[in-house]
Amino acid sequence: MDSGEYEEGMVVEFSANGNSMKSTDVEAKLDEGNIHEAESSLREGLSLNFEEARALLGKLEYQRGNLEGALRVFDGIDLQAAIERLQPSITEKTPSKKGRSRADSQHSVSQHAATLVLDAIYLKAKSLHKLGRLTEAAHECKKVLDAVEKIFHQGIPDAQVDSRLQETVSRAVELLPELWKQAGSYQETISAYRRALLSQWNLDNDCCARIQKAFAVFLLYSGLEAGPPSLGVQVEGSYVPKNNLEEAILLLMILLRNLFQGKTKWDPSLTEHLTFALSICNQTCVLAKQLEEIMPGVYPRVDRWNSLALCYSGAGQNKAALNLLRKSLHKHERPDELMPLLLAAKICSEDSHVAAEGVGYAQRAVSNSQGKDEHLKAVGLRLLGLCLGKQAKISSSDFERSRLQSEALKSLSEAVALEKNNSDLIFELGVQYAEHRNLNTALRYAKKYVDETGGSVLKGWRLLALVLSAQQRFSEAHVVTDAALDETAKWEQGPLLRLKAKLKVSQSLPMDAIETYRYLLALVQAQRKSFGPLRVNSQTEDDKVNEFEVWHGLSNLYASLSYWKDAEICLGKARELKHYAAETLHTEGIILEGCGKSHEALATYIDALMLEPYFVPGKIVVAMLMSKMGPKALPVARSLLSDALRLDPNNRKAWYYLGMIHRDDGRMADAADCFQAATMLEESDPIESFSSIM
Repeated sequence: MDSGEYEEGMVVEFSANGNSMKSTDVEAKLDEGNIHEAESSLREGLSLNFEEARALLGKLEYQRGNLEGALRVFDGIDLQAAIERLQPSITEKTPSKKGRSRADSQHSVSQHAATLVLDAIYLKAKSLHKLGRLTEAAHECKKVLDAVEKIFHQGIPDAQVDSRLQETVSRAVELLPELWKQAGSYQETISAYRRALLSQWNLDNDCCARIQKAFAVFLLYSGLEAGPPSLGVQVEGSYVPKNNLEEAILLLMILLRNLFQGKTKWDPSLTEHLTFALSICNQTCVLAKQLEEIMPGVYPRVDRWNSLALCYSGAGQNKAALNLLRKSLHKHERPDELMPLLLAAKICSEDSHVAAEGVGYAQRAVSNSQGKDEHLKAVGLRLLGLCLGKQAKISSSDFERSRLQSEALKSLSEAVALEKNNSDLIFELGVQYAEHRNLNTALRYAKKYVDETGGSVLKGWRLLALVLSAQQRFSEAHVVTDAALDETAKWEQGPLLRLKAKLKVSQSLPMDAIETYRYLLALVQAQRKSFGPLRVNSQTEDDKVNEFEVWHGLSNLYASLSYWKDAEICLGKARELKHYAAETLHTEGIILEGCGKSHEALATYIDALMLEPYFVPGKIVVAMLMSKMGPKALPVARSLLSDALRLDPNNRKAWYYLGMIHRDDGRMADAADCFQAATMLEESDPIESFSSIM
């Protein structure tokens, strides 16, 4: 039973059972509203039963755009009766080879009948959909799938199925979840998606991919918790997703696997959705593996490099990310693409040794922030300021360092002028002013940051307390720390408690500091038991106190009080957590020196420097010990202190001991300058380095 596609001005011809007839007479009767006469005409002319004739009439009305008329015709179809008539003929087996041709003929006729009736119900659902009657449309569409399951008990077979019947089933399977979604029935939507993917509908790869993608997008962005699939569809031993995110990731990874195998066409949005999903659960390294498996020529190589760089950066593998970005930004690739430039500058802003390279990327990003990308100019200026600040820290020239610091402040100030309410910019500018010892301005920015964030971000409180401690306002810093503790969740209080302990030491209250450390230790150990070792060792941005740091800080505190035995016990606990560390060797040297073992102490300090050549406290203490060995050792001590000041220009101890060496060497003017610098820094020295909160 066939009908040509309706086009205005053309005659549509119907054919069935070896008969054919033109539709002009049928259309005329429909135009007059004589549905029964039109139906009778079709039944007599084409030898059709009631449901088949109604199906053809309804399809004709639908193609003419008369949706209400189509619904009136479709309403007369008894789907259940049609199923009962069709089911035996569809499912009966061919008895023998001799009777195969006749059976095949009957089988073909029955499938044509099934196609016509099911297509009619599908078009009824489409008509209701177009009229905005979504729930009714969903119920009608569901009837199509229910009917198919009754006709084909074991699912639609791969072969001997009419192509138009398969097309109707595929369209209905794809349409049903969309109808429930538009109707706002989200649990039914989830059930329809799972039914579409878990039942045997014999869908082609493209149709299945569209359904999988639509379901993954729904799971990711709907905000509805789907829950795991029912036990009835779970296969023993198979992986069962526990929540929306896991199920969406599973679907997207299946889609990508089919894409890699050439079963479906390349769809760039798949990687975008998978990037979002894996980024939420901090699994960008898994995404990187998926991107690496994409065959060459499918995904543009520069886009792949940029996506991989984002993945590696998110996984903390900045070196690998930067190498990929260098390839992407090569002069023969895309040297002026804005997002890779910004990402490269961001990575470089976190490492002093590549900060100069980052300055170049940031400057190019600022230059290219024009037109529709002008809103990113502030981001480029911010990264430029951070890179310049990092570059200044390793500059060998005081003049160059001063110049770079001034340029860093200028870039950050320009960025703030463009984005006045950007709290991150306000914070970074406050840290820069604090490091330059412009404490009044730093205090103003620290207060502004706390106000902008409503006191909800830990690092803002820490910056405020550190600036107050640098102004020697210890009691006010203590009040700020207590206020921050009141505003902070229990598991995030570690950095504040460490700050509080150091404030107690500055206020000459060492026993109170020890008590605070003990409470901090109890908190960190409870945290480890609650979240496991991974949570303690892999700290979040503002939660940087782990058990090692607590034991090491307690060891240093006991050593400063000359409680050598207690200091050794705490140091042993710290070593159990980190076997090789310059910090523990340095503290061991302090204990040995306190016990009168100067030579062993010097050897331990040197071991610490060999383990970590840029360890500033080690350089200072080795220089101090060598300065006591006589005039011949003074040049070496002076060189060590100069190197320490290159790494940390604001270290008052390095300035003080350098002044002592100049004095012993007879250079009184140089000594006076060093002592003056040490005095000025002591008056503005925070209890913790400002860079510790970046």
